[in-house]
Amino acid sequence: MPTCVPTTHASDPNRTGRAHPPHSPPPTGPRRLRIAGADLSAAVAVFLIALPLSLGIALATGAPLQAGLVAAAVGGLVAGRLGGSPLQVSGPAAGLTVVTADIIQQYGWRTTCAITVLAGLSQLGLGCLRVARGALAVSPAIVHGMLAGIGVTIAVAQVHIVLGGTPQSSVPDNLRALPAQLANLDPAAVAVSVLTLALLLLWPRIPGGAGRVLRRVPAALVAVTGATAVAAASGLVLAEVDLPSWRSHALAGLPDGPALGLVAAVLTTTLVCSVQSLLGAVAVDKLVSRRPGPGHGPRSDLDRELLGQGTANIASGCLGGLPVAGVAVRSSANVNAGAVSRNSTMLHGVLVVIAALLMVPILEFIPLASLAALVMAVGIQMVSLHHIRTVTRHREVLVYAATALGVVSVGVLAGVALGIAAAVGVALHRLTRTRITHEEKKGVHHVHVRGQLTFLAVPRLSRSLHLVPQGATAVVALGGSFMDHAAYETLQDWQNTHTARGGAVEITGRRPGAGVRIAEPAVLAAAPSSDGTDVADPATGAGCRCRPWTAWRNHRCEPPRSVPTGDSVPNDDRSVHDVPEVPGAPGAPCAPVLHSGSDTRTIRSGTGGPPGEGDASRAAGTSGAGGPESSRAEVGRELVRGEPARPTREGQRPAQLFLTCADSRLVTPTGTSSDPGDLFVVRNVGNLVPPPGEESGDDSVAAALEYAVEVLAVRSITVCGHSECGAVQALLDPEPDGARTPLRRWLRHGLPSLERVGDGRGPWARLGGRAPADPAERLCLANVVQQLDHLRAHESVARALKNGNLTLHGMYFHVGEAQAYLLTETAGEGRFDRVRAADLAR
Repeated sequence: MPTCVPTTHASDPNRTGRAHPPHSPPPTGPRRLRIAGADLSAAVAVFLIALPLSLGIALATGAPLQAGLVAAAVGGLVAGRLGGSPLQVSGPAAGLTVVTADIIQQYGWRTTCAITVLAGLSQLGLGCLRVARGALAVSPAIVHGMLAGIGVTIAVAQVHIVLGGTPQSSVPDNLRALPAQLANLDPAAVAVSVLTLALLLLWPRIPGGAGRVLRRVPAALVAVTGATAVAAASGLVLAEVDLPSWRSHALAGLPDGPALGLVAAVLTTTLVCSVQSLLGAVAVDKLVSRRPGPGHGPRSDLDRELLGQGTANIASGCLGGLPVAGVAVRSSANVNAGAVSRNSTMLHGVLVVIAALLMVPILEFIPLASLAALVMAVGIQMVSLHHIRTVTRHREVLVYAATALGVVSVGVLAGVALGIAAAVGVALHRLTRTRITHEEKKGVHHVHVRGQLTFLAVPRLSRSLHLVPQGATAVVALGGSFMDHAAYETLQDWQNTHTARGGAVEITGRRPGAGVRIAEPAVLAAAPSSDGTDVADPATGAGCRCRPWTAWRNHRCEPPRSVPTGDSVPNDDRSVHDVPEVPGAPGAPCAPVLHSGSDTRTIRSGTGGPPGEGDASRAAGTSGAGGPESSRAEVGRELVRGEPARPTREGQRPAQLFLTCADSRLVTPTGTSSDPGDLFVVRNVGNLVPPPGEESGDDSVAAALEYAVEVLAVRSITVCGHSECGAVQALLDPEPDGARTPLRRWLRHGLPSLERVGDGRGPWARLGGRAPADPAERLCLANVVQQLDHLRAHESVARALKNGNLTLHGMYFHVGEAQAYLLTETAGEGRFDRVRAADLAR
């Protein structure tokens, strides 16, 4: 009888009949809403921040104070449920304050609500068109400039309320009225505002263990609560929050005003809401990815986020609320509080609803001066010094300043348009501003190009190149990062003509050491390679600056054998990649170049195995004689035929000591430049380097170090760890009996790595910008860093490092990803980044 038949119940007379089909899952009861504890605590933290900020932003816009609470509730419930960024918190945003205040002043509150509804419909349309990703093409300098201008506008307006007065309609008017306001300030309002600002500033800086506990309470809540309590206890007479009955709450009405002005208001609201929400979603993704732990959740769906924000704005406008957008402060608090799903955002909206219905008597004790001080601090924080330094470093401070000044002077939409115009102007200036000079030094003609080479610079480039006499040696230094087709052809044609007439050309790139050397025409006349690698001088090997971890496949810095012209190389994407044509005699690029008539192609192995295991060997077994596959196989054999004999002919001259694990899944050539004779390899369990002076017969690694550095004079040493390392797992899970086996005696050299992770000495190793996935990966990365420290302690290595004859490299190979990561040590952190093409060419 088949095992799947439940025979034990077949004869049970008390057994009830099936209530569901035989092959369907059993019926389940009603689903329960399960909320994680982390989501609940995060919702409380966000609510405590959102409550005072929502009232303050409503006060700053001149809207009814309930409108801020409505927007916070709708943002949490609607945008939180429908948006594409689960952990982003939406609500009334400080970035919308200036826009909303202008609209309220021009059209009134009911029309403002209608404009909010129309802006939400516009966002729905943009979300359906799936243009959300395109909104991120706006220059960051424009976005940061817009936020800075809004922040200045908010801060200047709230100064008047802080001093006990009433703000004006624009920044210039507020500045002109400031001296009179200072002459008639209200001491009580100033005292409450100063207390609020002091609590905001000092609360996050409380030291000690008690401070860590107290800092869990949001500073905004503490500041407003403390100022309210002091004002109530001291009996100060101040303007306070006035929340009218919800029965008199104003809802949206029909738009009333000039059509052109209404359209401009809708577009401005849509632009600011959408850009701020989309940028906020991207920022939330970055915050989530930096959290410790293996699960980071899916990335934000930006089109869905735009649809969710549009729906929230429609609901908020219909209910008489402020415009809704993603907000950075509350989203950061949500992520940092440990939220794991959109339940935290929705719960915060529920708490806002409860507060709006049940806490009205308490909220009405809050002084307006305290809310104004809170919003003024938020406005000041929007002018970020970090952003200013960033745009200055990227030479975009003009765009930033134009946008900020435009927002302050003429409004958000006009300011953003001014910033876009400035960005376009800067881009055109960079594209067209090219300096080309020619000078002669010791018989060598130098042509320097500073800037981008476009067709506009071709006449000046041609004029400078033709100043170089026939047969002379020329060096062309390209100082830009862009060259269009017209400039490339001009440079290529002149180069071919000049070398054909007996001259020599060297083209150098912008990055030091990353140029293209073109030797004398009798030896080589070549164009820059497609990947930016240097072309070596066959006689000296100079010019090849490939790093020791350059991908091994067909890597050579010596002239390859040329294939007879009759042999054809098919253009198969699996094994053939085009490079620029190299006329003349065979050259020596950093990959084998085959000359087949006028066509030049680079052949690489398709499997990543040793030479002969790639496409060439595959072709040898599948093609007929004389066919294209046979030609390819012959090409592969021609390329590798001389390799085994070369080390015998030249002797052992490795350039690198490569120390890695004995794990069978690691193939030493993977990720390195490893022709026969290139690497001096040491493999052991755990890629360990015992410190000098250890006594237990572990001198083999030290002997290899001494021989490699002192005798072979290697130029670099690489320590390569890998994922899923058995030695690392043995360190994490030691045997309980602690038997002193040879393996256990050897693994004691990994104990410093274990201590490095345990005692927090760092540097904290990260993998591709993310935290390690688990303790084993953390220890694998720390072990590479620790073994590099052990290397520096050896006398021969230390002496070579001091003399500048040796460099050390850390590498990590992720077996599951088949990806190599290179260690870059920065202050306080060891970061392993992917080995990219840019690394291979330096």
